[in-house]
Amino acid sequence: MDSHTSQPSPASQSPRPPHTFQVDLRGLVDLLSRHLYSGPKVYLRELLQNAVDAVTARRALEPDAPARIRLYAADGALRVEDSGVGLTESDVHSLLATIGRSSKRAEGLQEARAEFLGQFGIGLLACFLVAARIRVVSRSARTPGAPPVEWTASEDGSYTVRTLPGAERPEPGTTVYLTARAGAAEWLAPERVRALARDFGALLPYDVRVGDEPVTERPAPWDRGYRSPAARGAALARHCRDLFGFTPLDSIELDLPAAGVRGVAYVLPSAVGPAQRATHRVHLKGMLLTERAEQLLPDWAFFVRCVLDTDSLRPTASRESLYEDETLAAVREALGERIRSWLTALAAGDPERLAAFLAVHHLGVKALARHDRDVLRTMLPWLPFETTDGQLSLAEFARRHPVVHVTRTVEEFRQVAAIASAQGVGVVNGGYTYDGELVRALPSVLPGAVVAELDAETVTAHLDTVEPGEELALSGFLAAARAALDPLGCDVVLRSFHPLSVPALHLDDRDSRHERAREAAEDGADELWAGILGSLRGGAPRARLVLNHLNPLVRRIGALGNPELMGTATESLYGQALLMARRPLRPADSALLNRAFMGLLAWATRGEGDGR
Repeated sequence: MDSHTSQPSPASQSPRPPHTFQVDLRGLVDLLSRHLYSGPKVYLRELLQNAVDAVTARRALEPDAPARIRLYAADGALRVEDSGVGLTESDVHSLLATIGRSSKRAEGLQEARAEFLGQFGIGLLACFLVAARIRVVSRSARTPGAPPVEWTASEDGSYTVRTLPGAERPEPGTTVYLTARAGAAEWLAPERVRALARDFGALLPYDVRVGDEPVTERPAPWDRGYRSPAARGAALARHCRDLFGFTPLDSIELDLPAAGVRGVAYVLPSAVGPAQRATHRVHLKGMLLTERAEQLLPDWAFFVRCVLDTDSLRPTASRESLYEDETLAAVREALGERIRSWLTALAAGDPERLAAFLAVHHLGVKALARHDRDVLRTMLPWLPFETTDGQLSLAEFARRHPVVHVTRTVEEFRQVAAIASAQGVGVVNGGYTYDGELVRALPSVLPGAVVAELDAETVTAHLDTVEPGEELALSGFLAAARAALDPLGCDVVLRSFHPLSVPALHLDDRDSRHERAREAAEDGADELWAGILGSLRGGAPRARLVLNHLNPLVRRIGALGNPELMGTATESLYGQALLMARRPLRPADSALLNRAFMGLLAWATRGEGDGR
């Protein structure tokens, strides 16, 4: 043994008496209210959970035992009675006097663990959010000979336990009495208790009443039998209006026996953005867990609101949201598959309902189709897109046009929409989220469909050329126009096209815009970077201003005979074409517009200014 190692003395090994934690109940209640629970209303849920757990435990012992929970509110006090398993004095000390001891772990209740909802001790402490005093009177069904026991606690942290004569509680079960704390009497008012009990306990499996008024509505609306599918749909629509405040476009049954999930998803009647988080109502074994569950469905399913009951999902410590684990991930995937199946069924058998749905929620379906090949194959032909023929489904648009042209940006579509429509060229706006990618996938869904990128060359090729003699007669005008726009990197061409009201069309594509951006960066760079950017100069096509030979204004400008005035007029047409295409203006474009405007004013007022 190492000489530096010493053995502890016998005195150091003698056991010392353990210390016990002292709990500051006021501080604990403050912790619960500020950091665990969303608000005081959860006190009633905790009372209901305790009562349901007690009834469930007694039913495990006596399957035919009564299953009653009664709430009585009056004069700033609340009494909650249940016909549950009850408590002995030993149970009181272990369950109520030990913070955080779960009834699920208590001796004798282990066999009912899977059926229980909450923690008895923490649940009662939550009542101090609204109560100054809690009194519990209970008699055990498990130990019939045991006398009733009373546990009384105050918000200052003190409590007493005593046994009572048998006549005080002749039947098994538990009664909880709450006395409101200062400023919290409203939470124990009959109307508030009735509303909270109905909200939290509507789907509980036992007979719950506030006074004589029933709270539970079993079976759940989606589990009831109806005379016909139409009657079922009408009943679920009423349920949606009562619960969420809107009449749904449709109802989607959510029945996942393997996951222990039953419920319904209601399709929203108005559009919502994908960024808006959908919230759903989730019941755990009949008890409302949360009405703000966000992670229940895939992100793409933002067009539905769900209400369901589950016995498999795991709640967080506050029992006000769902714990993110593998079970929730599996349920989320299964629910998403159910919604996909509903969409597929609509496409196969009810095109009118599908069209009504897509008119409102096409963006959500596009998001789904982008990631799901089955939905893409089923839904893409039905999805509406902005086209030169108006808002149309891709299938209908492909029937009208042998080649479906698609733009990369909204600005490109706006440049050519009117002209392409007049020339019979079919163009789809691919600038919106998902649209371009989905249009390019059309040939994989509709064999024989042809999709092509739209560029300036394609548009120009569909415009009528001008007779050589007429174009030669306008050579002076075209030379002046090209000289005016050459510094802006824009060519000028002459074509004839409809509508006649459009004097000029500005066309460019992504490559020409990149080239203009490179030139602008080169002009503002130092010598080193200017050289680097110059070496990147490519043979990309330049933007072009297409002048409409059929437009009367263009004809008059071409006949002016003054190169300076024709150049100024061309600059004006260029600026107007940019504005019509809603393209962002570069500083050079803004300067040109200002110069052209001032130049035209000067020409218009020249006779007055010089006395002629």
